[in-house]
Amino acid sequence: MASNSHFLVLCLFFISSVICQVTEFISIDCGGTGNYTDPRTGLAWISDNGTIMNYGKSSEVEIPDENIQYRRRRDFPIDSRKYCYTLGTRERRRYLVRATFQYGSSGNEDAYPKFDLYLDATKWSTVVILDSSRVYVKEMIIRAPSSSVDVCICCATTGSPFISTLELRPLNLSMYATDFEDNFFLEVAARVNFGALSKDVIRYPDDPYDRIWDSDLEKRQNYLVGVAPGTVRINTSKYVDTRTREYPPVKVMQTAVVGTQGILSYRLNLDDFPANARAFAYFAEIEELGANETRKFKLQQPYFPDYSNAVVNIAENANGSHTLYEPSYMNVTLDFVLSFSFVKTRDSTQGPLLNAIEISKYLKIEPRTDSQDVIILNALRSMSAESAWTNEQGDPCVPAHWDWVNCTSTTPPRITKIALSGKNLRGEIPPEINSMETLTELWLDGNFLTGPIPGISDLVNLKIVHLENNKLSGQLPKYLGSLPNLQELYIQNNSFTGEVPSALLTGKVIINYEHNPGLHKEAGKKMHSKSILGISIGILAALLIVLIGSLLLLRNLQRKTSHKKTAVQGSSLRVSAKPSTAYSVSRGWHMMDEGVSYYIPLSELEEATNKFSKKIGRGSFGTVYYGQMKDGKEVAVKIMGDSTTNMTQQFVTEVALLSRIHHRNLVPLIGYCEEEHQRILVYEYMHNGTLRDHIHAGSVNEKRLDWLARLQIAEDSAKDNCRT
Repeated sequence: MASNSHFLVLCLFFISSVICQVTEFISIDCGGTGNYTDPRTGLAWISDNGTIMNYGKSSEVEIPDENIQYRRRRDFPIDSRKYCYTLGTRERRRYLVRATFQYGSSGNEDAYPKFDLYLDATKWSTVVILDSSRVYVKEMIIRAPSSSVDVCICCATTGSPFISTLELRPLNLSMYATDFEDNFFLEVAARVNFGALSKDVIRYPDDPYDRIWDSDLEKRQNYLVGVAPGTVRINTSKYVDTRTREYPPVKVMQTAVVGTQGILSYRLNLDDFPANARAFAYFAEIEELGANETRKFKLQQPYFPDYSNAVVNIAENANGSHTLYEPSYMNVTLDFVLSFSFVKTRDSTQGPLLNAIEISKYLKIEPRTDSQDVIILNALRSMSAESAWTNEQGDPCVPAHWDWVNCTSTTPPRITKIALSGKNLRGEIPPEINSMETLTELWLDGNFLTGPIPGISDLVNLKIVHLENNKLSGQLPKYLGSLPNLQELYIQNNSFTGEVPSALLTGKVIINYEHNPGLHKEAGKKMHSKSILGISIGILAALLIVLIGSLLLLRNLQRKTSHKKTAVQGSSLRVSAKPSTAYSVSRGWHMMDEGVSYYIPLSELEEATNKFSKKIGRGSFGTVYYGQMKDGKEVAVKIMGDSTTNMTQQFVTEVALLSRIHHRNLVPLIGYCEEEHQRILVYEYMHNGTLRDHIHAGSVNEKRLDWLARLQIAEDSAKDNCRT
């Protein structure tokens, strides 16, 4: 009596949990015209028309299935977009997700549809319609990764993509748990009821979780063929206890096949295989065996060392007859064509028995777009009342990106472009946009955005920013000029105030800030060009006077010491120069502060200039030639035009003066030569031309020095003369 009470409590608990399960069922008739209750199952179905799906069209099926939900289907456009249904879930709970497809066409089309089915960012399957009257069923067992999942149709190869039904069934907490569910879904490949009494499938209410169990009498091409001789079908009306891990329906376990000649074998094709899989075999001893009768068998094919060596004794393994034993093959590799067989052991009196099988493929879960990026995109969508673009569904990037974003091909995908020009956005730009590190283009122009530009200093990859024609205000952040990759910034027709950061005005960034009445350049940049010109001329005149005075002073000092130098040097500077060795010459270029520049023999200069063949200029001193020394150093060689006493004195003065004066705006003197009545000065060669070239630039391609640059050079020269 106590055991019966205990059993009654378990039954009541089980019935209560099943009722709760059913209230959470989601059953969508895709293309249906209204909501209804299916008289065969008692399940409530809802239409997707208008509220759940705003895309595609409802089409009547020409060859309908007997079930009411297959009288219509939803057809989607043939384009590059995806069309998604969003199903609410509880995170980390396991669900069965099922999509079905019955084309029901009369066959007048050029080609039947072929398209892809996705769950979130994971490719679920490619749907290939080969028989217009057949209902194609795709099932997935998932542990929900979040509070919702998206089932998406896309990427048609032929025909128009479509869907007939979409269902979500919550499972018991213990069902279908695997060691790999953090990274893999389970795509159902086969679920077969052996020994079935008819061709009808078994599902709800016989299966409280509404799994679809196919009858083994329903044969189709290359499916459940190759049946071994001596296979017989048996059944029982007795209750079978199925309260184990996966809870198969009692009705399925009340039928079985038996290999009376010692073997059970079948062959079937598995879609989307070869792959790693989890397989269940369901056994219940439903025959009454005699005292001396036994049923023992092994899995012979395919051979898995960890499983095939184990002996199955159903009554012993299940602790009694009419009780379920369900060994699970956790991770096995199966081919597209699966041939399997069970063979009795030598000490068994009865052949192998099989009630049902279930095979599921491990399907790797692909990551969705970075969650922080998605939060920002949804915030932007909420800022507009338009529906055409705000209703785009599914993941922003996978399997096809939304029309107004571009994405990376990385894992997980990240957003690289937001294009929302003229989308009626209202409010302030979300400050969280600063976390979109991969963003390169931001197009928010032509809206009604208000407030300041938020902090976007972390967007180091940002290249193009369009914020024009809004109602933005406040000052431009200084860091905008330091964004390393910024190329274009358009902020015209807003209400910005203050100064434009100087770093944005260097020419590196194309910027348009017109029609911001309170926005202007920095004060130092607003000086009129005529004022700059007048100040520059005045400073240059003063510097010229200082320079002439300095030269006269140096000339008087030179006269006082000229006789002493002549006595030491003869008529030249040769005696004071260091020996003209290769070492001393090369070393002299880095030791200019040790005294007079180094003496360079005429023969070396002739070799360096190819006997003065390349003329590059002329000055008051004489002609200038291009040369290259033995160590590769490029030089400019000046040859004195005449040998008058005045020019000789100028030569001596220039060598002595330039040997001791060094400045970044003066060309360094490397050495000199006085030989065979030749007086030569050797300078470092400057590639960018002379100061005269830049002041009097003549061609269109030559860039003149602006007045600020001239003023800076004049100021540096003045500081030098003051120090002298």
